[in-house]
Formats: sequence, C-alpha cells, structure tokens
Amino acid sequence: MPVNSEISVVHEIKSLKGKIMQEEKILVTRSSMPAYEEYIEAIKPLWSSHWLTNMGKYHRELEEQLKGYLDVPELSLMVNGHMALELAIQAFDFPEGGEVITTPFTFISTTHAIVRNHLKPVFCDIKLCDGTIDETKIEDLITEHTVAIVPVHVYGHVCNVEKIQEIADKYNLKVIYDAAHAFGVKYAGKGIGNWGDASIFSFHATKVYNTIEGGAVAFEDHKIYEKLYNLKNFGIHGEELVTDVGANAKMNEFAAIMGLCNLKHIENVLEERKQRFELYRNRLRDIEGIRLFKKNSEASDNYAYFPIIVEEKYQMSRDELYDLLRENDIYSRKYFYPLTSDQACFKNKYKKDRLDCARELAKKVLVLPLYAELEIERLEQILALIAKGMDD
Repeated sequence: MPVNSEISVVHEIKSLKGKIMQEEKILVTRSSMPAYEEYIEAIKPLWSSHWLTNMGKYHRELEEQLKGYLDVPELSLMVNGHMALELAIQAFDFPEGGEVITTPFTFISTTHAIVRNHLKPVFCDIKLCDGTIDETKIEDLITEHTVAIVPVHVYGHVCNVEKIQEIADKYNLKVIYDAAHAFGVKYAGKGIGNWGDASIFSFHATKVYNTIEGGAVAFEDHKIYEKLYNLKNFGIHGEELVTDVGANAKMNEFAAIMGLCNLKHIENVLEERKQRFELYRNRLRDIEGIRLFKKNSEASDNYAYFPIIVEEKYQMSRDELYDLLRENDIYSRKYFYPLTSDQACFKNKYKKDRLDCARELAKKVLVLPLYAELEIERLEQILALIAKGMDD
C-alpha cells in the first residue's frame, strides 16, 4: 500500500474513533435540528435570490411566526440573545452610570449587557425555592440613581412579575426581563414576554428552540421597534440616510430558515423533553438529599433544563457528584457557579454583597443532561449513578 494511502487510512480510523467517543458522551444538552433534507430544501431559494441577510423574506416571516407563537404584541429579531438584551437596555436611553437591580444567579451575559451600557449592576439576592430574584429585597436596593430592574426567568422559572411591576411603578423604573430560558413559557395564560417593558429571548444552539444563533426582544410599545431597528442596523434608513448611531445585530437568512424549520417541530421536541423531564422528576424527588425546585402552578413548563440541588444529606457533595458523572462520560453543568458577581472580570468588587442564598445555591446546583434525543437507557444510567452516589 502506498505511504499516502496508509496515512489516509490512519486518519480515517482516528476520525472514526473520535466520532464514536463523542457519541458515547452524554452532554448537558444537544441542539434540536430538522431533518437534513428539510433544511437543505428550505435554503435552496437563497441560491436564486442571493439575499442572505439585511431583514430578508425569511427574517420577516420568522419575526411574524414567533410573535404569534410567543403570544407577544411586538417582536424584533436579533443575531443572538446577548445583543437582544444589550440593545433592549440601550433602547431606553438610561443615563450613564445609572443603577440596574439584577440577579447574580444567571449567565454572565446578563451582567455584561448592563455593564457594556455603562450602567452599574446592583445585585439582589435570590429565592432558594426557584432561583429567581427575591422581590422582597428589591426595594431596599433602590436609590436615586436606580433606573431599571433586570430580573431573569432562570431555568424558565417565572419571577414574581406582579410584585416586580408594582415596585417598578412605585419608583418609576423600567423592567427588562431576561427570558433567555423561558421560550414558550406562559404565565397566567399569557406569553411570558407580555410582562415588563421588554423581554429578551435567546435562540442559541443550546436552547430548547434554536436558530443556530439568534435572539429576540419582545415588547408592547411600537416605538421600541423603531429604536431597536436603528440599533441593530447602524441606524440606516436608505442609501444616503443614517439617522442614529447603531450596531450590527441582524439575524441572517440561514439562521431564520433554521428557526422556521425548528418551529414546525417545536411541539414534538417539547413532548420528548417533557417525557425525560418527568422521568427525572419522578425518580429523583424521593431521594434524600436531592432537592428539586418548586413548581409555579400558574406557569407552564418548557422543559429547557433539569436542575437539582445537592444537599448535605446526600452524603456526596455537588462537586463529587459532578465528578462521578464526568468519570462516566456524562457532562452535567454547575449552572450557575460562580455567581456573575463573583467572576474574575469584576476583581472582587462585589464579594462583600449580601448574596447568601445565591452563593449557597451556586455551590449546590447541578443541571443534568436533557434534550429531545437523549436515549432513555442513557437517562437510566444517569439515574443509576445518582442513586449510587446516595449508597456510597
């Protein structure tokens, strides 16, 4: 056999072994995707039109369909969830240096979006029962410099939207919800994006619904649509007219088509996730030392995540359970640890903030693998290891 052929065979074997090893791993999530043939057929028209971005046909179509699915009055598509939040905050023209009350128990994007708008995050503690911002502690943090509240529907758990709005109205504050985890969630019979002055959604590949990368801002006041349009498209209004200083945060047509395809299958995806979610819940709720989050009876589930709290009674710490799973090629996630307020980029600035519940939860929470295609046998393996941890 020629040397080049031998090298080619070796590379093929290594590639195949790598693929098998990847398939054996159970990751914390896996992107839902339409059939290959369906997506390829859907993107074919782009080779005729050559319209790949700049609010094309499919961008406009997805915007309308998502407005209906999410049950919101207005919606603006974005390139990703972070830019959705950053530009949503910017759209309200807060004075530089204003204070924004928010949660430290979230993905770093939430905090970065505030800081990158030249605003000061003021961290409020959370509730241990569901991980959302503790609305009873918000008022004590309000000062003459407070301009807004940015709560997070963490894991899709709905914040106390009524109480938060009551506080916002009392002090004339804006409320912008980070609903990145709450795609499709309804509260009191309405889409979750109907609360506050705006809500943002993430359509990242790891989310329950994805457009590969993407996001959106939902809101009621149509004036916000114009502001967001300017912010995401350089403020351009025609070949010779730029009315505002803006960024580039437009969703492209390939992403929009992925979103349209995935939206056709979202109910099936949610049903598959629900089955796995309920199997977890039914098998774990009676294990001593494993605590599950409290369910809000007025809110629907989107089965985006399955977080557990590993208490002292479990006889194994959260980190030890994480390691046990990892040793068996099961990749759970310490989501969220450390708190955003305690990240290195803030250089201990918020280390003395009273965030007792948030820090306690950050040390105990573990998000287990959950996705529509997770084989039940593999899920049983996860459950068996968690039960083993209790026996050790």
